[in-house]
Amino acid sequence: MTFFEIIIKILIAIGRPFFWILKKIKYLLIIGVLLVIVFNIYQFLTKELPDINLIYNPPKLSSKIMDRNGNLLYKFYEEENRTWVSLDKIPKKFIEATISIEDKDFYKHGGLSFRGIVKATIHNFRKSDGDKLRGGSTITQQLVKNVFLTNEKSFKRKIKEAILTLKIERKLTKNEILERYFNQVSYGGEAYGVEEAAQKYFGKNIEELNESEMVYLAGLPAAPSSYSPFGNNPELGISRQKRVVEEMISAKYINKDEREKILNQKLVFKKRKGKIEAPHFVFYIKNLLENKYGYINFERQGLNIYTSLDLNIQKEAEKIVNQEIESVKKLKISNGAALVVEVKNGDILAMVGSKDYEATDIDGNVNVTTSLRQPGSSIKPINYLLAFEKGNSPDSYIEDSPVSYYVPGQKVYSPQNYNGKYMGKVTLRTALASSLNVPSVKLLAENGVNNMIDLAESMGITTWKERKRYGLSLALGSGEVKMTELAQAYSIFANLGEKVEINPIYKIDNYLGENIYKKEKETKKIFDPNLALTINNILSDDKARSPIFGLNSKLKIEGKTVAVKTGTTNNLKDNWCIGWTPNYLVATWVGNNDGSPMSWVASGVSGATPIWNRIMTRILSNKIDEQWADSVSLPDDKIIFEENTNITDQLSQELTF
Repeated sequence: MTFFEIIIKILIAIGRPFFWILKKIKYLLIIGVLLVIVFNIYQFLTKELPDINLIYNPPKLSSKIMDRNGNLLYKFYEEENRTWVSLDKIPKKFIEATISIEDKDFYKHGGLSFRGIVKATIHNFRKSDGDKLRGGSTITQQLVKNVFLTNEKSFKRKIKEAILTLKIERKLTKNEILERYFNQVSYGGEAYGVEEAAQKYFGKNIEELNESEMVYLAGLPAAPSSYSPFGNNPELGISRQKRVVEEMISAKYINKDEREKILNQKLVFKKRKGKIEAPHFVFYIKNLLENKYGYINFERQGLNIYTSLDLNIQKEAEKIVNQEIESVKKLKISNGAALVVEVKNGDILAMVGSKDYEATDIDGNVNVTTSLRQPGSSIKPINYLLAFEKGNSPDSYIEDSPVSYYVPGQKVYSPQNYNGKYMGKVTLRTALASSLNVPSVKLLAENGVNNMIDLAESMGITTWKERKRYGLSLALGSGEVKMTELAQAYSIFANLGEKVEINPIYKIDNYLGENIYKKEKETKKIFDPNLALTINNILSDDKARSPIFGLNSKLKIEGKTVAVKTGTTNNLKDNWCIGWTPNYLVATWVGNNDGSPMSWVASGVSGATPIWNRIMTRILSNKIDEQWADSVSLPDDKIIFEENTNITDQLSQELTF
């Protein structure tokens, strides 16, 4: 071997490990570059990922308004009708059916099921034209899609989904994932979550479903529109139910005998109607929630709002209003309203805002109980209360005779009685009970318009802010009021001088059942209880009102002691009747929403009074008669109103009687 050959062999021997090292370095560099690329992709994607802690935020949840007995009045929701239900309330069989059809390995995998992906891929290659594409998503992946992602179909979204799925699996237990899944997933249309699905298709709570119904619902999420019993091909839902049953057998949750039992149970679907019970009241509550209690966007907060409304009384009041308005159409009376209040607690038992919420001829959705209307003579008790506060008594005399008032820059004001006649010298008892107009105006001239407004505001009237608008005609109801506020004011007579705030909301619970609001009775002493007794005694005296209304009119409830006051505007635009006992107050109104006059109406005979009589009779039908006491012992802190002698009066443009 030559020297040259020896040198070559030595170089080869030395070079082999060197080249091996270079080769290994090349592989390591390639792996390193790939890792850097993957890391950068991960970093890029994770920067766009939402905060994983959002999984703890509740989804859009429907808020329910219920009556005092738990009857659902209406459900408010924003796009997604959803009621949160905890996992322990979801039947075991429903959970098993869902896992069987959606993700058999749910309790085994860490979020991603490669077995599921492979099976779905094979199925999609082999499927016939009638079959649907099958996805390989796990329950956790479906939860991630519902909470965090859109329906965009892209590789980038799938990577995000996988990353979020793995994170969720580390953050939540399997049962926590299931609970969120069952409350997030769509079951068709506006129904999201298992509770609303059970209500939508079967009219039941999720806990009340039989096994056949549970299995049917478990099959819906894959394609709720296609499988819906209310769709074009309801038989597809039945086929899907059978498929779920077979998968439950495969997963060993049931045997073949149980399969037959499930499939032999009859499915009875109930298409739920979206009717609103007590609609005017429901939207009155919505307004209170938003404007008084600050619950903005409560349609998505999952609140359970329990109210004072009695749905049975509400339905009866609705029927009475509708029937009575129908009977007086010939008098050009197109609408009526009613309000029932339990005065001791400030509870609204019924609110009928019109003859029919759906009526198009009268704008039936307008709530007259919260609208501004002239009260006519129904406002007089406040004026008389002020007169008694200033030292007059029911036996004090006043002249019911013609009178005129001169106000600079105004027309001469000459009030007249409803019947155009005068009774001469009468007691205040007769003047109030018979609703004489002239004595009421004379009293207000003595009392002072501003003093009457002060008293009215302390009682709950808020609509007389522009005081310069009002003159002596305020004594006859020229100042517009809301029925709800007039009821608040007159409930003080029933409560013997104590103001109990009208509040129809008992309590509010959040979606987890935790109480976040509870009604507290708010009371305030407004005037001497003996003054309230005086008003009550006069307005429940059938003999004292007989000169105008006659004996035993519809203002009298047979066998019951009830204080009652009517009111009709002189232009016949509004007719009222409002009456109370120690426990209940009923206010009613008839007229036309557009302000057009009625052709004829007689207080105490027609119009609002028959409605009032029927509703009050219904309320008191099974109650004992409660009579007003003769007097009440005064406490040391008797209230005396500060006298305001400024009685500069300006007449309103429209006088009422």
